[in-house]
Amino acid sequence: MKKGLKFFITHFFVIVFFIVAALAYFHPVLQGKVIYQHDIAQYTGMAKEQNDFRKSTETEPYWTNSAFGGMPTYQLGANYPHNYIKKLDRSIRFLPRPADYLFLYFIGFYILLCCLKVDFRLAVLGALAFGFSTYLIIIIGAGHNAKAHAMGYLPFLLAGIVLVFQKKYLWGFVLTALAMALEIVANHYQITYYFMLLVLILGIVYLIDAITKKQLKHFFTAVGILLAAVTLGIATNATGLMATKEYADWSTRGKSELTIEPDGSPKDNTGGLSKEYITQWSYGISESLNLFVPRLFGGASEENLGEDSKSYNYLIDKGLPRSSALNFVSGVPLYWGEQPGTSGPAYIGAIIFFLFILGLFLARGKHKWWLLSGTVLSLVLSWGKNFSALTDFMIDYFPLYDKFRAVSSIQVILELCVPLLAILALHEFFSKKVDTDKKLTALKYTGGIVLGLGVLLFLLKGMFHFIGPGDERLRMTGLEELPEMLRLDRKSVYTSDLLRSMGYVLVTGLLLWFFLKNKLKMNLVVIALGTLIIFDLVGVNLRYVNSEGFVSKRRMLQPFQATAANKAILEDKGVFRVFDQTDGFDSAKTAYFHQSITGYHAAKPAGMQDLFNFHVYRGNLSVLNMLNIKYVIQQDEEGNPFPIENPNANGNAWFIENLKQVSSANEEIRILDSLKTKITAAVNINAFKNINRFEYRLDSTASISLMTYKPNHLTYTSENPNAGVAVFSEMYYENGWNAYIDGKRTDHFKVNYVLRALKVPEGRHKIEFRFEPKVVTEGTRITLTSSILLGLVLVGGIGFSFWKSRKEGES
Repeated sequence: MKKGLKFFITHFFVIVFFIVAALAYFHPVLQGKVIYQHDIAQYTGMAKEQNDFRKSTETEPYWTNSAFGGMPTYQLGANYPHNYIKKLDRSIRFLPRPADYLFLYFIGFYILLCCLKVDFRLAVLGALAFGFSTYLIIIIGAGHNAKAHAMGYLPFLLAGIVLVFQKKYLWGFVLTALAMALEIVANHYQITYYFMLLVLILGIVYLIDAITKKQLKHFFTAVGILLAAVTLGIATNATGLMATKEYADWSTRGKSELTIEPDGSPKDNTGGLSKEYITQWSYGISESLNLFVPRLFGGASEENLGEDSKSYNYLIDKGLPRSSALNFVSGVPLYWGEQPGTSGPAYIGAIIFFLFILGLFLARGKHKWWLLSGTVLSLVLSWGKNFSALTDFMIDYFPLYDKFRAVSSIQVILELCVPLLAILALHEFFSKKVDTDKKLTALKYTGGIVLGLGVLLFLLKGMFHFIGPGDERLRMTGLEELPEMLRLDRKSVYTSDLLRSMGYVLVTGLLLWFFLKNKLKMNLVVIALGTLIIFDLVGVNLRYVNSEGFVSKRRMLQPFQATAANKAILEDKGVFRVFDQTDGFDSAKTAYFHQSITGYHAAKPAGMQDLFNFHVYRGNLSVLNMLNIKYVIQQDEEGNPFPIENPNANGNAWFIENLKQVSSANEEIRILDSLKTKITAAVNINAFKNINRFEYRLDSTASISLMTYKPNHLTYTSENPNAGVAVFSEMYYENGWNAYIDGKRTDHFKVNYVLRALKVPEGRHKIEFRFEPKVVTEGTRITLTSSILLGLVLVGGIGFSFWKSRKEGES
């Protein structure tokens, strides 16, 4: 009884400590503020129509017309029926955002270390090291919430796997199934996929260990239990997964219909993302050393240098006002690595780096080998095009690897493995079962390696150029010596951060040495290390994510302010689209106010992307007309946006005279160069073989009008003395949109590469398009059944544990 009470009290106060730590770092949330996140602001723009419709009707549309001409909302925060796991997730993340993600980091890693039978004091240390890892904080600041969310549940999932292999089959199954369900809810499949690569490595190491120890029966039993648990966890998210898969095939992540480029040359890759796109963000090989020294390669693309910098003093000497000089050095392009840009380094902490190396000497058994292998694989794959032999192999031959961009993101596996091995090293270091001489030898080797690396970096400083890709543009300001001053600032932070890391390493080594010499007790060493880790990591984190990034909640709820152009267009109450040429293709600002053909998403609708590549970027106005672009926003000479009304927009729907036959997607998109879309539409007869009539009589009295608009339900009235074909300025999406004429379901087809078309009988008719995705209905059945099964397993596990405890107490 006393043991159980002590267990409860210990973990309760640990949880309270994590809550306090998360709120302390993100303390502006206690004032009702929220962190400004660029990606979340863009998401708000994308989801505006969807959220407004949900609020006004209390129903889910599953489709929005506000972005990219129209797309499913499956990746825009759609709510699915019976998604009880999502409700559980929200209960776990009860703190105000983004403190909830930091708390999730802490508690997940703590549970993992406890499952590995690590002393709770060291588990707290590890949780702080993992949670405050610079990369994990920076992604929160950048608005990569789904990535942070998914990262938070990885330790839970790993803990479940560990329990199963420890022969704690019941609770290992329960934790794995729950964690897998929560991991999928996070909705960042790239992170989950990379984690599965780590699990594959873990499985290989465990298999070798099982063969060596002749425990193959246990190994395959564990694998079977884990497969069942993972399957159940995935099944509870069936609706979201099935919907995402369906949309992904229609997006730029799916197989392209085209085999040519806009210039007519053969398309190198038709299976989804190109290698160039996948590897655009590739970590430089030497740049990886910023795991040990944060600003070895400058830190971030925009960094505050302050008044002590060479650049500031140079600007002051040139006569710039102090305010202007301070403004410049507050956002200096300090980063000079090989990536297009970065919000900060993937710094894991000099102390954790030191302890990780110590773990290579002290950690024993299979854990060391799968953690080391996972770290190395994660590191070399993050190099992307800088280590093309392995990267190309993975893209060409490893299933689904080519579906994800930004290969540098795979360093999330390293972010998990390194602090885990570091704490296992401390676990062995404080263990009385390990010989003191072995500990001392390991400490000496580790100190020699890490401090030697620091000295080497100091000596090699002269071999680096410290030149950023945009430095030459600074000369255009008339300040010829500014690039050189910036280069000197980069050298300065290189040196200062290198000395900083070496200082932390030296103090850590001394603390451990004093412990071995019985000069310090374990508790004092742990407290000292915890304090140092917090000062080290938080000190770097605050350079990139701090209270200055917090704004009023209203600013994030309303991230875009209407310009005079937006306000003028909003006075027009019709249903049409707007193309803002001042905002670019990758922005959701227009979607926040109007229906737009642009937006912000990692998986854009492939058809709209192709239209931009082949026509919009080349100024083909007929394509804008068929997309019902009634207003184009441009800039005047003073840079102010103003709207231009397009009198040639085709409208919401129109009858045509003839269908132009083409035999491929290539022909269909290229013919739009010359197609008179108001009277002719192109149809791919190989995709729609039942089309057998191509000429129609177009009467001057024929009309079709949009009567009511909802994002998921469009109603038209048509009048035509002749049978005809109507074209609708809406995106064709076969997996959900159904057409009805006078209430009777009727087949429709695709024309002009992206639009819907429908054969309409003569006379007056009511035409409807309803979005009725089967994937939601079918997925919901699986989700509900799986959730009930998981709930029964959880309740059964709790009941069995109580029964077992009672039986043990009676005996």
